[in-house]
Amino acid sequence: MTTPRPTTRKTRANGDGTIYQRKDGRWEAAGYVLAPGNTRKRVRVYGNTRAEATAKLTEKIATSNRGVPAPSAQGTVGAYLTYWLETVAVHRLRENTHTRYTACVRLYLIPGLGRKKLAKLTAKDVRTWLDQLRTRCQCCARGLDKQQRCCAVGTCCGKRLSALTLAYVHSVLKSALEHAVREEEIPRNVARNVRMGTPRPRRFEPLTAAEARQFLAATRGHRLHALFELALHTGLRKGELLGLRWEDLDLASGTASIRRTLQRTNTGGLTALPTKTHSSERRIALPTPCLRSLTLHRDKQRQEREAAGDAWQNSGYVFTRPDGAPIEGATLTRHFTALLRRAGLRRIRFHDLRHSAATLLLEQGVELVVIKELLGHAHIGVTATVYAHVRLRLQRQAIDTLSNALRHPADATAEPNDGDDPPLCAVPVR
Repeated sequence: MTTPRPTTRKTRANGDGTIYQRKDGRWEAAGYVLAPGNTRKRVRVYGNTRAEATAKLTEKIATSNRGVPAPSAQGTVGAYLTYWLETVAVHRLRENTHTRYTACVRLYLIPGLGRKKLAKLTAKDVRTWLDQLRTRCQCCARGLDKQQRCCAVGTCCGKRLSALTLAYVHSVLKSALEHAVREEEIPRNVARNVRMGTPRPRRFEPLTAAEARQFLAATRGHRLHALFELALHTGLRKGELLGLRWEDLDLASGTASIRRTLQRTNTGGLTALPTKTHSSERRIALPTPCLRSLTLHRDKQRQEREAAGDAWQNSGYVFTRPDGAPIEGATLTRHFTALLRRAGLRRIRFHDLRHSAATLLLEQGVELVVIKELLGHAHIGVTATVYAHVRLRLQRQAIDTLSNALRHPADATAEPNDGDDPPLCAVPVR
């Protein structure tokens, strides 16, 4: 008589973890996965059934086997954004850029995603939040109109964020989460999986050649005539113009070295900062009209220094106030707007002088790479993208020129004439 062998409980293989049922009826699975710092840690997952808990643990182990460490972040998105702004971004961004990032986090990111766990943030959460920003009135969402018209009286004004603002908010979130990935707080940047679409570039209205001549005529006699002429001939940014020092100019060789930009910050006031990018630090050639204007401007500045006496502030800048102090960007904008009004031109931004210079250079047939070096763009693709409409117009003109050259003589004779000249006759060739 053979005795039946006792049934043994099925054991899991090494590394598969353990699964058991808790007293509350749920199933708990535990196993070891890869952790930050090339270490391993024990994680626990839960499910209503054994199969659900097994599936969750298997997914975590499979992710670990691919070399992706388990997230270590336990806090919220809002807490991490605050940490990122105060300890990371503050040392890597310009002060004005950090101020804009802080406002973006305070107004949009923390109210929308701040309470979510950083480790559990998904691409669906980001997309849903961006869709709400895109479709919801910001007056109603942020209570901007509690005591005024529209939303306060029950009539929504429909103030929604522009496509450029949405793209900027999305980019700030991507930057913060990218640093969390580098610090191995989370396994991946979920904001990168959300597609925003390419926003339309901001339209600008550059001056035509006739309008540019009209503007320069209106600036003659103004004490900052040399600045406006230099802006329209070289396309320098406002901060680069205001940050020029006399040691940056070589009037004998006709060159200028762009080394800094003058901007106002919250902590330092009017401060000289490095150029926008490394490519913005450049050396450019100065046209002859600008050399003459700068020479006259230097002589006039010497007269102002003598007239100011002890009150003169020796800042060393090329373009200053009558007492030698540097010029505020807002002050330059007021002078620029007044000159546009005097010239009878439409109102444009000061930055449109930069676009005007590039557009006029393109229309004169200057190579795109030369314009890129003059403007100080980091990549030629930036120049090509910003001025794509100008290049398209030049291409159309070139194609029309080629079409005229390839036109058959018989087609030319078929064109109607105005009767002033006799029709062309075909002369037989012997």
